[in-house]
Amino acid sequence: MIDLNADLGEGFGRWHLTDDEQLLSVVTSANVACGFHAGDPVTMRRVCELAAERGVRVGAQVSYRDLAGFGRRAMDVPPAELAAEVAYQIGALEVFARAAGTRVSYVKPHGALYNRIVHDREQAAAVIEGVLLADASLPVLGLPGSVVLELAAKAGLPAVTEAFADRAYTDEGTLVPRGRDGAVITDPDAVVERSLSLAGSGVVTALSGARIEVRARSLCLHGDTPGAVDLARRVRARLLESGVRVEAFA
Repeated sequence: MIDLNADLGEGFGRWHLTDDEQLLSVVTSANVACGFHAGDPVTMRRVCELAAERGVRVGAQVSYRDLAGFGRRAMDVPPAELAAEVAYQIGALEVFARAAGTRVSYVKPHGALYNRIVHDREQAAAVIEGVLLADASLPVLGLPGSVVLELAAKAGLPAVTEAFADRAYTDEGTLVPRGRDGAVITDPDAVVERSLSLAGSGVVTALSGARIEVRARSLCLHGDTPGAVDLARRVRARLLESGVRVEAFA
């Protein structure tokens, strides 16, 4: 069994990055940008409505306040401020989710924040505090073995592990930084095969060539890559053909 999630609503005003409508016909969980790295109220409302129509779970994709850098720049945000901003983003999305007849079902940090809280205990604790402020029942999506999932579990929040078929891994099971060569897997066939391996055996080949274990309940399909919709369809079809159940975790 595997959940397929994608980052959606990553536009702003007249600028659109992801094909939300088409991807929502493939994925089971939608990580909706909440306005800090991308997204705006109109987009958030539209994606929530589309997700509700298709029975796709809505997740809050929270991030550092970094529209110019798409949330991918390193930032040092005081813990109290970060906790408040995480809660704020979840709350904003919850308004549109409830209006659409659904609700925010989980939280997934984005970009630099996602990678920071793999190891940074102070920032991870701030994220968990923000989630608890918004809703003390929300699952948190993150990398296996990350500090944020450890703290989520200690706080009584469901900790959900996630894998990436189109991102390269280090031997330690973390994501290779995007600035390094080979960090993003661009060969569609390779992405499909990595998806099958992650969903089936929980094993993937790291950038070094080593085989590492990455046990995950959810698989991320990035919506901002060229041909994202066709690739997502191929991944889902191959998973189903291989006997893997595609089902939301939340």
